[in-house]
Amino acid sequence: MHEMADPDWKEQLKGCFEDIAILERSRLEAIENFEQFSEFIAEPAFEALEAELKNYQIRARHTTRKGRSVGLRLDFRRSKTDHFHYTILLPKNAVELKLHVQVRGRRTPKAAFEEKVEPFLPGTPPEKLIKLAKEDLLAAVIDRYRDFVLESMALSD
Repeated sequence: MHEMADPDWKEQLKGCFEDIAILERSRLEAIENFEQFSEFIAEPAFEALEAELKNYQIRARHTTRKGRSVGLRLDFRRSKTDHFHYTILLPKNAVELKLHVQVRGRRTPKAAFEEKVEPFLPGTPPEKLIKLAKEDLLAAVIDRYRDFVLESMALSD
């Protein structure tokens, strides 16, 4: 009777380690995909926006934390004080490219930061994010910036 039971727990143990290996592989793939997204989509988009914002006397610069986040900081017009941050985040322990965006900003140069974390391009499947057009990312950043500035203006009246 015991002979029959042995293979069951051994198979269960083998299955357990196979599941762990799949999860680890998925995590590594998510990080690799995020790094590709950062290098080939986000960074070139942010660089293009940085160059264009100079025409509006707005200083901008992007930062990348390898495998974790890629973001853009915009200063107030003609100022070195940061105004708006748009950071795309790969959630810790992610097994697919379901990203979040952290939006931080302040209404005036002396105001405290307000911060929100929300889904990045909700409804966009992970496999589409890796092929996202630079223009689609730029449109998302500009929309969020516009919304933030307009809300700030409405609240400051």
